[in-house]
Amino acid sequence: MQHPAAQRPDIAARDDVERLVRAFYGRALSDTMIGYLFTDVARLDLEAHIPEITDFWETILLGARSYSGGAFAPHASLHRKSPLRAGHFERWLTIWRETVDELYAGPHAELAKSHALRVARAFHGRLQTIPSEADQPTPGLNVLIHPAPDA
Repeated sequence: MQHPAAQRPDIAARDDVERLVRAFYGRALSDTMIGYLFTDVARLDLEAHIPEITDFWETILLGARSYSGGAFAPHASLHRKSPLRAGHFERWLTIWRETVDELYAGPHAELAKSHALRVARAFHGRLQTIPSEADQPTPGLNVLIHPAPDA
């Protein structure tokens, strides 16, 4: 049950960011549409991933400068294994927005949602230029049929 905005705090510290990230992944990993991407394809080690993704969002939302990685490369690698489609990004955004709105309200919470939309659009656009294994021709025997020579 979502509390009125006046009763929800804004994201103000790293602990708030980690709470959001953990709540999001708690939902996303069991989601019927995108959960398999985390569990079966990426084989995400959640406890190893939480500090890194918390660093990412803490940097974006609170200006902490704790994240120095590249967020796109892991998604490109995942896309090569299993194509990330528009619907996957939409579902990710829906879960993210619902999680933010359930826990927080305020300028940082709004930034969390607007930045997620920008990231999703940018990543989806860039990924469309990268072929995935599923988009590649199946290896195997190629048979060429040549016309019979004129007799």
